[in-house]
Amino acid sequence: MRNKLLALSVGFSLIAFTGCQDGSATDTTNTEEAKEKDIFEGKPLSMEYEDEIDSLISLMTLEEKSGMLHGTSMFATSGVPRLGIPELTMADGPLGVREEISRDSWAPAGWENDHATFLPAGGGLSATWNPELAYTFGNVIGAETRDRNKHVLLAPAFNIIRTPLGGRTYEYFSEDPFLNKQIAVPYIVGIQENDVAASIKHYAVNNQETNRGTVDVLLDERTLREIYLPAFEAAVEQGHAYSVMGAYNRLRGDYLNENEYMLQEVLRDEWGFKGFVVSDWAAIHSTVKALKAGADVEMGTNAPFEEYYFAQPLIEAVKSGELSEDEVNESVRRVLRVMYNIKAIDSTGRAEGSRNTEQHLKDVYNIASESVVLLRNEKDLLPINAQEINSIAVLGNNATRTYAQGGFGAGVKTKTEVTPLEALQNKLPESVTINYAKGYEENYVPAEDGNQNYGRQTIDELDEAMVQEAVEAAKKSDIAVVFAGSNRDYESEAADRRDLQLPFGQEEFIDRIKAANPNTVVVMIAGAPFDLRKVEKDASTLVWSWFNGSEGGNALVDVLLGKINPSGKLPWTMPMALEDSPAHATNSFPGGESVTYEEGILVGYRWFDTKNIDPMYPFGYGLSYTDFDFSNARVNKTEAFTDDETIQVSVDVTNIGELDGKEVVQLYVSKTDSNVERAAQELKGFEKAMIAAGETETVTIEVPVKELAYYNIENKKWTVEPGIYTLKLGNSSRNILQEVKIEIE
Repeated sequence: MRNKLLALSVGFSLIAFTGCQDGSATDTTNTEEAKEKDIFEGKPLSMEYEDEIDSLISLMTLEEKSGMLHGTSMFATSGVPRLGIPELTMADGPLGVREEISRDSWAPAGWENDHATFLPAGGGLSATWNPELAYTFGNVIGAETRDRNKHVLLAPAFNIIRTPLGGRTYEYFSEDPFLNKQIAVPYIVGIQENDVAASIKHYAVNNQETNRGTVDVLLDERTLREIYLPAFEAAVEQGHAYSVMGAYNRLRGDYLNENEYMLQEVLRDEWGFKGFVVSDWAAIHSTVKALKAGADVEMGTNAPFEEYYFAQPLIEAVKSGELSEDEVNESVRRVLRVMYNIKAIDSTGRAEGSRNTEQHLKDVYNIASESVVLLRNEKDLLPINAQEINSIAVLGNNATRTYAQGGFGAGVKTKTEVTPLEALQNKLPESVTINYAKGYEENYVPAEDGNQNYGRQTIDELDEAMVQEAVEAAKKSDIAVVFAGSNRDYESEAADRRDLQLPFGQEEFIDRIKAANPNTVVVMIAGAPFDLRKVEKDASTLVWSWFNGSEGGNALVDVLLGKINPSGKLPWTMPMALEDSPAHATNSFPGGESVTYEEGILVGYRWFDTKNIDPMYPFGYGLSYTDFDFSNARVNKTEAFTDDETIQVSVDVTNIGELDGKEVVQLYVSKTDSNVERAAQELKGFEKAMIAAGETETVTIEVPVKELAYYNIENKKWTVEPGIYTLKLGNSSRNILQEVKIEIE
């Protein structure tokens, strides 16, 4: 995998921007001269301030120390003004820096200057399969966090997607640990270059919203190490994340914020983490046990601030001898260490930040444009040639829907969010008539308790008058585009979805439109899989897009019109049916008081490929408006590799079509004669390459031999098994085009 970043500039001329809103008018994100940068190695926490930190701690009262370890407003802890220590301020942010919240409630503060750029949700970012864009994403959101004068950004979120029903699937990255870490590490590096601490979340095995605050997750150690921890380990050891957020759930009996094994033995002793652990909001359940286990900062507990477990109860625990003041000092030291490193105490040379700039919109556009996935294009309806049509029907609620806000959890207060209809109106020539009809309503069954823990129930009965209006629009148009799918009210933190069915009667609606106009393009905008079997029937053209940020509509429409050649790849498997997915095939979701991960290491495509189950669309899948051919796969040598070496795998990729395009070369590894259970294949490398029409490029992927290791539960070490390995090269997990074999000594 390449690990250098060149400043990105491609594609900026394809879009008209609205300009800056309320942030700095200048921005250097990706605008400096092209230079190489290691995006997979962050800056470690410096220990040069330890003497100053010890001096400060010696001057602090116990009450002041406690104030630094718990929320004294909704998103800040206390500082010590007399010693020059400011509040530690935090911001939610996977989609962009959250609007300002009142100090003592969840109500918006009502500021006029807290707008931010809306960035693509995690599904869109990971669908780019482009670590360079992950770095760009982190740099943009880090600069905006810094401009808002926040010290900690509560992002990125990258728990493994275990079930397609997960309420936060739209926000997370992938079902695969390797892809997760290749996106997470550059993201963190980009954030922290802006003197903002990234708080990686949710540590760990926080893979469902159902009973998330209480469920006890049970899984074997090998599964934990091989599937659920690699991205966190890389985020700490390579990205050098300054903060870790402890998750809501339990693991093997203990809450994650009281789990000494996870917080001390793994995170600090094994991985060398030197930063601080902050709880998810209201995820602390004790004083003594949590602090001793390694939690440092308590946030969001549902009590007056002075009653938080790390507030007055902590002071009393020290006075009674249950905790030593030295133990409290250690947590304070970790917080101060981060504050010094991000220049929150001595601000000399601290980054200035920037927000709502034209450059940030360009960066968002670039990310969104590489995320769109072309699923089917059998009649070559795409790209749409605007010079050859007189009319187009634009149909569906998602043609005008916005996604910056919605559901339970963090959104973005943004001034710019271009919808697909707006983009089409701006980009199509005046000679093309746009016939718009909404077609269906987004309606829900009222929740009895205001918080439907297991997904929002929708009203799926169509309004015949609305459908008929859309049918008539389709009939009188040369081509129809249905913008369907989901939204951030339906896919939401705090509630897993009920099933894979499209809500709001959309299956029937799409059928009616296809019958009215055979030249129908179906565009899904969503963050998680749906059952598309009925939608795909008789639908020759199918596109998948995401909750894709301020420029999401522009990027999507530029793909439809052919200004951008699609290059997105699915970061998860889309199943034919829910029961095909491993957590559901094993009847191990959502559990009750506990949930056992019965599928073990066979998560996502590992299950489908090993069990020979056909998916609707496989992991890594995505088409282009051109075609690519792979040939001449080779390695730097075929045998005698040792643990400390790197395998160099090369393949020639030829663009055999008529358009320039980007292809993602994916490298999967198999070992059939293993002494331990293994998946049929595992992703161990990928490279995204731009290849001009008619040209051939050699793509080389480097795979450290240690990436081939499994976790040996007997000696508690990563072990590279000797023998023959097959390296498979393709453009999805189910389309392997070249293979080579190597031998490990």
